[in-house]
Amino acid sequence: MTADVQDRERSAAPAPAGFRARRSATVLSGGDRVSRGWTTAATIVVALASIYFLAPVVWLVIAATKSSSELFTTPGFAFGDWHLWDNVRALSAYDGGIFWRWALNSVIYSVVGSALTTLVCAATGYALAVYRFRGRKALIAVVLGSLLVPGTVLAQPTYVLLVDLGLNNTYWGLLLPALSYPFGVLLAWIFAQNAVPTELVEAARLDGAGELRTFVSIGLRLMSSGLVTILLFTFLGSWNSYLLPLLVLTDVELMPLTVGLTGWNQASITIPSLQILTVVGSMLSVVPIAVVFVALQRFWRAGLTAGGVRG
Repeated sequence: MTADVQDRERSAAPAPAGFRARRSATVLSGGDRVSRGWTTAATIVVALASIYFLAPVVWLVIAATKSSSELFTTPGFAFGDWHLWDNVRALSAYDGGIFWRWALNSVIYSVVGSALTTLVCAATGYALAVYRFRGRKALIAVVLGSLLVPGTVLAQPTYVLLVDLGLNNTYWGLLLPALSYPFGVLLAWIFAQNAVPTELVEAARLDGAGELRTFVSIGLRLMSSGLVTILLFTFLGSWNSYLLPLLVLTDVELMPLTVGLTGWNQASITIPSLQILTVVGSMLSVVPIAVVFVALQRFWRAGLTAGGVRG
């Protein structure tokens, strides 16, 4: 009986101050402790940011299901009658189905452009990480400095250069400028430093492999997770590109979705029927981005982690 009383007294006794403090903290994977107040505040900030970014997408999906009249007579986040399939059919029939030609152009610019850009970035980053040559540090400094130059500043000079080369109003007029991507070169350089051991490159040379074969067989394979990250960034940049296509392209058959839908939005002032078509087209243009992002999620997350940890 005495032992039971002592056990109850010990269980009822207040915990030490240090123990109470530890219980009010969250233990991270690295062993660090963060107070629950900071954890709650961070969770609230993330939740508010998620709402801020997702609210326009939710509105877009809901608006695409409405008729042209319901678009302005019903609350923004309230469903009306279901007209999504009618809107898609009207979108496909308008102007001979020009929307799907714009969608095909966007796919060409984004897929082909991102693949070529990723390959160029991989080769450049691999060369900067593996080879030692005079002016290497200066070249890296130039790449870093070029990140400070806004893309809008280079749009007009790029357009003038393309006109001089006769590449304006062509597919190559948008594909070639995309090959210059300093941020991708920087990421590839970091990935190559971490993923490609110099000893492995030297061993390949001793076995008689040429530099190109070493890059393709060893460099690209070891850098694959990081290159997926670059591929995703370049795809998103190409898909959302607007200023350069607006300057370079004059043929409506070559325009991407960004330029075409913006033109519809401006024309909707005089052609009200284009308002709902612009909304539906904008919703459909988000689908490829979401599919690519989800499909490559585990690869680009692994690539970002590899690029942030020095081996």
